[in-house]
Amino acid sequence: MITLYTFGRYFGLPDPSPFVMKAMLLLKFAGLPFVENRKGFRRAPKGKLPYIDDGGTIIADSTFIRYHIEKKYGFDFDAGLGPEQRACAWAVEKMCEEHLYWALVAERWCVEENFAKGPAQFFRALPMPLRPAVRYMVRRRVRKRLEFQGFGRHSRSEQAILAKADIDAVGALLGDKAYLMGERPCGADAAVFGAVASFLDPELATEIRAGAEKHQNLIRYRDRLLRDYFGGGNALTESDSQTKFD
Repeated sequence: MITLYTFGRYFGLPDPSPFVMKAMLLLKFAGLPFVENRKGFRRAPKGKLPYIDDGGTIIADSTFIRYHIEKKYGFDFDAGLGPEQRACAWAVEKMCEEHLYWALVAERWCVEENFAKGPAQFFRALPMPLRPAVRYMVRRRVRKRLEFQGFGRHSRSEQAILAKADIDAVGALLGDKAYLMGERPCGADAAVFGAVASFLDPELATEIRAGAEKHQNLIRYRDRLLRDYFGGGNALTESDSQTKFD
């Protein structure tokens, strides 16, 4: 049995991390049963989630989890796609993960209203005397990462312009199709779902969310994947947060 290390359900999402949701979907697309473990962050090989334990083999990072599944289990996530379609899917996936993702980080961690509703909840398990100091240090570290990466050097309005351009591109490419590249999901759908579901989170008070909500096809896409792979509609109830998926 594969163990997937996750944060757990937050904000009506299967997981607050787009990358963890991506790994969940990759395993589900491949039909591989797995269990969730929500206590692995401190032991994460690369200091981040997700990672998996597959019979003692530890694989960190969602993309390398994909490669592991393809190599060990012989599953082709992009079966039926030609070279140009595979290239397009890869490019969209990396746009979501290497560009659009940073807009999500900025919206969640640097906007006071969003931080209070969102990431601040991650620290509830800490004793009260330590909680404010740890929360401050982690938040400062996130801001520094944003600035070092470059996205944090833009104003919030500039960040919104860039993020909405990414979302518009995804919406245009999806069009009337059920999935990104056609009528069946490909590997990139796992990453795109993570980004789309995160930005459509009703907890986020953001201009970017308003931009995403203009794309009815993205809302239908989000709802379809939640329904088909997580057993939920546009929000998950506590009973939808399973620890085992078959």
